Amino acid sequence: MGPKGIFDISSKTEFETKCLEVFRFQYQNNQVYQRFCDYLNIEAEQIKKLTEIPFLPIQFFKEHKVVSTLDKEEIIFTSSGTTGSVASKHYVTDLSLYEQSYLKGFESSYGPIENYCVLALLPSYLEREGSSLIYMVHDFIGKSKHPDSGFFLNDLRKLKSVLMKQEANKQKTLLMGVSFALLDFAEVFQLDLENTIVMETGGMKGRRKELIRKELHEILKNAFGVPTIHSEYGMTELLSQAYSQSDTLFECPPWMQILVRDTEDPLTLLPMGRTGGINVIDLANIYSCSFIATQDLGKLYDHGKFEVLGRFDHSDVRGCNLMTL
Repeated sequence: MGPKGIFDISSKTEFETKCLEVFRFQYQNNQVYQRFCDYLNIEAEQIKKLTEIPFLPIQFFKEHKVVSTLDKEEIIFTSSGTTGSVASKHYVTDLSLYEQSYLKGFESSYGPIENYCVLALLPSYLEREGSSLIYMVHDFIGKSKHPDSGFFLNDLRKLKSVLMKQEANKQKTLLMGVSFALLDFAEVFQLDLENTIVMETGGMKGRRKELIRKELHEILKNAFGVPTIHSEYGMTELLSQAYSQSDTLFECPPWMQILVRDTEDPLTLLPMGRTGGINVIDLANIYSCSFIATQDLGKLYDHGKFEVLGRFDHSDVRGCNLMTL
């Protein structure tokens, strides 16, 4: 089965049909996922609805090679992981799927990337190998074709001067930054940005005290003089991203969807408005696993929008005893 049609989904019915096709394909071709489903006594042919599909705990990407193909990987993306912890590995056998997914996903929310000057403040990601975020932003910088687009490691003064130049030229600008680096920048400079989207990609990476998103956004709004802070929700184990253009709710592209599970009973899904564990369906993950139970907590709202409320306090979420599969 190929990825044909994944990025052309235009209705709920099409999405559900594609999910069931992908589930059967992955059950047959992904040994790790198959063993997980078998352990739960799930019979693939009995799965008739999207809500019956089992979600693989994200920790499996740390211990197993989660693939649905025999093709050799083109790249292995790795998570940053805290010191001493095992990094997740995502074996990507078709990079063009990732490239299509992040470009179509971004442009459906923000318009053509070439309209922007893209400035990236992602020091912790730049300092290591294998970051999927760096791969995406590097491509955005190239595709923007703007001479001032680029990465800024620790030179905050240079970043400020480039930002001020774009503002003076009324150039649409995208400033993407990891949370701790944007806070570092915000503490040094007060700006008044009118043509710049400030987008945080989450993460203190152990550099600062974790803040709730609302606190973080208030500090950044005041420092940058912008009405809202945008956010990107993505992870090593996914090939798609969700975006929030205001301060709270994320929206998925048509080939991605969020469900929320009961934290005490991972096979039970919760209704809208209830807090639980975030399950992600990412059809771009056709050659790894499209159905992933993350360690994030969140709530679901109308029209598939969702809120991220933090992470599980304990990393040993129920279901990890299956890691020995």
